[in-house]
Amino acid sequence: MQNSRQPRMEIPGPKAQALIESDKRVTSPSLPHVYPLVADHAEGCIVTDVDGNRFLDFAAGIAVCATGHCHPRVVQAIQDQAARLIHLCGSDFYYLPYTELATKLASLAPAPESWQVFLTNSGAEAVEGALKLARYVTGRHRFLSFFGAFHGRTLGALSLTASKTKYRRGFGPLLSGVTHVPYADCLNCHFNLEFPDCHLACVSHIEKDVFAYTVPPEDVAAVIVEPILGEGGYVVPPPGWLPALRALCDRHGILLIADEVQSGMGRTGKMFAMEHFGVVPDIITVAKGIASGMPLGAIIAKSNLMTWEKGSHGSTFGGNPVACAAALETIALLEEELMENASQVGGYLLEALADLQARYPTLIADVRGLGLMIGIEFQNAQQAHTAAEACFYRGLIVLECGQKAIRLSPPLVVTHEESDAALKILADVLDEIGAMNGQ
Repeated sequence: MQNSRQPRMEIPGPKAQALIESDKRVTSPSLPHVYPLVADHAEGCIVTDVDGNRFLDFAAGIAVCATGHCHPRVVQAIQDQAARLIHLCGSDFYYLPYTELATKLASLAPAPESWQVFLTNSGAEAVEGALKLARYVTGRHRFLSFFGAFHGRTLGALSLTASKTKYRRGFGPLLSGVTHVPYADCLNCHFNLEFPDCHLACVSHIEKDVFAYTVPPEDVAAVIVEPILGEGGYVVPPPGWLPALRALCDRHGILLIADEVQSGMGRTGKMFAMEHFGVVPDIITVAKGIASGMPLGAIIAKSNLMTWEKGSHGSTFGGNPVACAAALETIALLEEELMENASQVGGYLLEALADLQARYPTLIADVRGLGLMIGIEFQNAQQAHTAAEACFYRGLIVLECGQKAIRLSPPLVVTHEESDAALKILADVLDEIGAMNGQ
């Protein structure tokens, strides 16, 4: 936020520039590094770089730092556990943090179902495990995923991902038996229809076209869906779509996997985004916001599905004791205050952004979201890119998503004051883009 009243910050500074040049020589060129930010330390919603520039973080490490950067309670939990036990493979031995966290996650999943948990290192690994479990339980081999979906970059998860072609280019052949169908993106309807007159054509299309002509439903192990499309644009589906998807799966004995890696752990104002739609999936994958930045993910599955035999799946580092301790403290904070804050501040931001949309209709095509998972869709991709970059150079970190949108996913500790600061920067950026376009 430092220098936010000035048109642009001098970034990268000399220290940052030196590190960036050194980094280019030793790290993989696949790392995107979307901004020349070289972080030194962070607290709450503020990131400070090596040259002393301060940024208001509305990306939270891609929705990871739910409790804000370096929350003192999470830091203390990490330090206490690190002094007690750092590693003892959870696949081979027992230790309290793993069991405590699995018990807690099982209790958070929708009642009255009984749930069991497998802990992983990441969201992609959780998705990989969910695919294996679905195949094991059903004896089927096919999957349905959605255009715009992002489920990870490992080969199985990548086979489901369809948010950008660059993620898939050069890595084929991918997992066979994956079919992609349109997501319920009403602003950019695949069928050029309007809700509710469409009668959820994007669901009926699966049964009337996909299952009728190319994919035998009895071969489909699972449909995997993001309750709110993440990387694909922070798209909130219309009422009834997820329940209709659930009903379709039930008709054909297909499992429903909810990928809550980005939408879960309180970000939408509820622990899981599926709760907003009254839908109970068969398997839930979580990661990102689960442990305030520590590497951790989870597969949460109905107990009657967790039937794979001993040794059929495992992980050396999944459920690391230190990460589990961070997750337990994170969940406590979510339940005590942060989910409520996400709901309240998220509503405040959505209302203010709707006003911005009314002021800049030639720039903003849509504002949508739940809680602190908010998407701003522009009229074209260049506007979105220009806006994201201009925000950064004014001290506000946001990320692009979808074809022409930016996302607001701040830490769930964000305040109304910090939200106002972000809105001011965004308004200044919109003024500048409008002036550039002669508006």
